[in-house]
Amino acid sequence: MGMSLGDAVRVTLFGESHGLCVGALVEGIPAGTRIDIDALQADIERRRPGRKGLSARAESDECEILSGVHEGLATGWPILLLTRNSDVRSSDYSFLPDHPRPGHADLPEMVRSGGAADLRGGGSQSARLTYGLVTAGSQLRGLLDAAGWRVDAHLHSVGEIVAEPLFGLDRDTTLAEGSLMLRLNCRDAAACETFAALIESVRLDRDSIGSAVECVIEGLPIGVGEPWFDGLEPALARGMMAIPGARAVEFFRGFEASRSRGSEHNDAWLAAGDSITLEGAESGRADGALGGRSTGAPLRLVVHFKPPSSIAREQNTLHLPSGEARELKVKGRHDPVVGPRAVPVVEAVARLVVADLGMIGGFLSGD
Repeated sequence: MGMSLGDAVRVTLFGESHGLCVGALVEGIPAGTRIDIDALQADIERRRPGRKGLSARAESDECEILSGVHEGLATGWPILLLTRNSDVRSSDYSFLPDHPRPGHADLPEMVRSGGAADLRGGGSQSARLTYGLVTAGSQLRGLLDAAGWRVDAHLHSVGEIVAEPLFGLDRDTTLAEGSLMLRLNCRDAAACETFAALIESVRLDRDSIGSAVECVIEGLPIGVGEPWFDGLEPALARGMMAIPGARAVEFFRGFEASRSRGSEHNDAWLAAGDSITLEGAESGRADGALGGRSTGAPLRLVVHFKPPSSIAREQNTLHLPSGEARELKVKGRHDPVVGPRAVPVVEAVARLVVADLGMIGGFLSGD
């Protein structure tokens, strides 16, 4: 069962959307790594449901750290993190398994399990399990901070509307409590207003809409990453594409690269005092990885998410007992857009991947 990510630093997810709890087991964090509880809570809040205009599921998401942390430091033993589910409405899913939802894994999961799957709220396929990713990734803040490695993400687009690139925005100021920027996890104040209006109109139309999250990773020295399938981009893409709803990952210039010429796309190596850099590194345009290894330039990626599959509109879909297509209206409390709550998840996956590769390559030790 593929519920784990990483080798030297490894996270294993567990739980179901409507089960007793969800969480993660994190292994490989060096003893003595500082665990910032305030930062952990802030990361949880950025992902938490119950925010205006998004999912109305009212979970406290209080994190229980059951092992591996003592007096604010990692002990070097596995860290077990969980939160108890308290606001489930399993009756909203009484139509399952007879009437599998469009765009969901209900039917594949029923076939895989021979009818033994817990399909309520998506079960173990649910985005509820991203809680474990966020809490696990937060445990690595101290390790990465000590090395000068930084990960930032924000809401990049909703539908056709695109925010300013993250590299050129203020990433140091704490977003104001209760602000629209904090609610949407977006650093572009002007775009937030347009995003919010579009999301609300889609919600009132009983529909959903696609979105994307931009992430920038900085501070990596030249050489982080392993050959081929464990290169920076393949490892990051594997982690990002496991986030529920992810449909594509762009690196650096992304899709634009497929329409470019080599003379336009290539970045020249330049001397920068006693170090070496790439042309375009300061503007965030240079490739942050070549051959799967970091170049020393910032590494930029954009993760694209499909519109959430659960919508309030009636949809015609197969009713298994009758063999006919019948109307289905999905109940429950669902997000009209993935992007805002996916921002801390993308950050967490990026932290987990670069920490794992950093440990494997000897760039991180926890000393």
